[in-house]
Amino acid sequence: MKKQHWLLLVLGLALVTAGLVLAQGARSATRTASDAAARTYVAPGVHDDFYAFISGGFNGQMSVVGLPSGRTIKTIPVFSQFGENGYGYSEESKAMFNSSYGPVYWDDSHHVQMSMTNGVPDGRYAFINGNNTPRIARIDLKTFETVEIIELPYVAGNHPSPFVTMNTEYLVGGTRFSVPVPNRDMPIAEYEGNFKGMLTFVAMEPDTGHMDIGFQILMPGFDYDLAHCGKGPSADWCFFSSYNSEEAHTLKEVNSSQHDKDFVAAVNWRRAEQCVAEGAAQQMDARYAINRLNETTHTATTEWGESTTVLLPENCEGLVYYLPTPKSPHGVDVDPTGQYIVPGGKLSATIAVHGFDNMLTAIANEDYEGHSYGIPILSFDTTVVGQVERACLGPLHNEFDSKGNVYTSCFLTSEVIKWELDTFEVVDRMPVYYSVGHLMIPGGDSMQPHDNYVLAMNKITKDRYLPTGPELAHSAQLIDISGNTMQMLLDFPTLGEPHYAQAVPAELVAPNSQMIYSLADNQHEYVVKSEADVRVERDGNDVHIYMTAIRSHFAPDVIEGVKLGDTVYWHVTNLEQDWDVPHGFAVTGMEAANILIKPGQTSTVKWVPTQEGVFPFYCTDFCSALHQEMQGYVRVSPADSEVALAWSLGK
Repeated sequence: MKKQHWLLLVLGLALVTAGLVLAQGARSATRTASDAAARTYVAPGVHDDFYAFISGGFNGQMSVVGLPSGRTIKTIPVFSQFGENGYGYSEESKAMFNSSYGPVYWDDSHHVQMSMTNGVPDGRYAFINGNNTPRIARIDLKTFETVEIIELPYVAGNHPSPFVTMNTEYLVGGTRFSVPVPNRDMPIAEYEGNFKGMLTFVAMEPDTGHMDIGFQILMPGFDYDLAHCGKGPSADWCFFSSYNSEEAHTLKEVNSSQHDKDFVAAVNWRRAEQCVAEGAAQQMDARYAINRLNETTHTATTEWGESTTVLLPENCEGLVYYLPTPKSPHGVDVDPTGQYIVPGGKLSATIAVHGFDNMLTAIANEDYEGHSYGIPILSFDTTVVGQVERACLGPLHNEFDSKGNVYTSCFLTSEVIKWELDTFEVVDRMPVYYSVGHLMIPGGDSMQPHDNYVLAMNKITKDRYLPTGPELAHSAQLIDISGNTMQMLLDFPTLGEPHYAQAVPAELVAPNSQMIYSLADNQHEYVVKSEADVRVERDGNDVHIYMTAIRSHFAPDVIEGVKLGDTVYWHVTNLEQDWDVPHGFAVTGMEAANILIKPGQTSTVKWVPTQEGVFPFYCTDFCSALHQEMQGYVRVSPADSEVALAWSLGK
């Protein structure tokens, strides 16, 4: 056979073989994709297995997503006004935004936590932090409503928050941006030694869920980034990652990356309680808001704290120790046994694992590398039980399964790695798209992880979805971890910028979901429980309209006698006692957004008319076949008009 013919034959065989390989690969990919789709498919009318509660980042809210479908079920408004239901616009909800800075109608919500009993989520409450204006919010999972927001005094940037102790005795908060304490006018160049960090332990009353400041700890002026509290043997401790041990105040990307290591602050909160009881703490004047929603009056009110209990580490021996850890740690996570503390050093390719028992040994033996502002720095070699070498680039966060495996998000290499706690060896890698930040396993930060999924929350999407201009949605990717190797199942866009999430089995929350508010139990100041009691009243230039809503009309639906210069308060009570029948309310030209009134609830919206005329009002939530007919009119007359107040229905 001629040489050229031989070459052509070889080339032809190669092409055929390649085609067969490609075809086989295509079939395999098809089978894989089909299998993944089947495992995330939730048929119409069928419920998801898990609720996932996902932070909204810069939108200030919390998203509720069903897993494995990835369907967004609800947005829970928390720190930002929400035009969809009038949160922050209704008179009843405005107090939720009170703070020592005045009303603040936005925040940067980063981390979600669940209330826990015995180290396991109990389905009662979800918590989320306000990073910008330092706050912690509590969401009642019976109603999926924000029912309390507490401000943290002397905290600047509440980032390591609101991580909970094993039985939700405390939620923690802390200073991301150290500042003078008390804050005052001083040269920023005098940062070192004068700026301080404040760690906060917020106590939760177990029966009511009410929060208040338990105590605070005044720390050196590092940047305290994230936290997790212990469990089991380490249940009396909480761990805070910190960076900027250099105490740099400018160009931190360079100047706070000079030292070989930074610190994890290990805080013994039981010891803190002892020191407070023994009188070792001091009281500092502090004005902070506690905003609570009363579910019988449907109204938020504000209580003002006037002082806070502050501990100095030098006055409470054994309160806090520093664990040296790879540079610029972000997350710090505790495994289900409570024995391993795993920070994520962003500037290290190695993951160092601290042992809790090793930490206690170092403390008992006073095995210190030195002190920082009087706080002992424990020996790195003593506290570290092992290291994952060449793990990845940019390790950030860790979650755990029940089998002794750790899953780490790697920002720079855009992957999730799986490694074993006993061997410190990487056993699997999964690329994600792109630049993963946080990740979440249902129950993965508790004593009872569910070995179903890991959810990767990615910062950049680029080509994952249809383009939407310069700003793109962020992405979450659902990965199956039930087998020996990870398998990508699904990606879906998210609302805002998720930073952290929690997921719990649906049966933990769904059976307790509240369907209506009892009209009989409604104690709102302006409630109207029947159409016979509707009315319009004038008090000087204030006009109060006591209104009801029911399918498919408002009572009254014709109102006259409002004048320019009046302030009109619409008090609308939804008379429905049927699940999923809210009513909306809006008036043409009303400055505030619409309000959404749930069955049995009363809500108030303020309207200051600016023009004479006749203005429609209507229901904004489609409620019945005659929803379009659910409307009315209000007449606005000149300020000097003699038109008397009058109202009617059906005349």
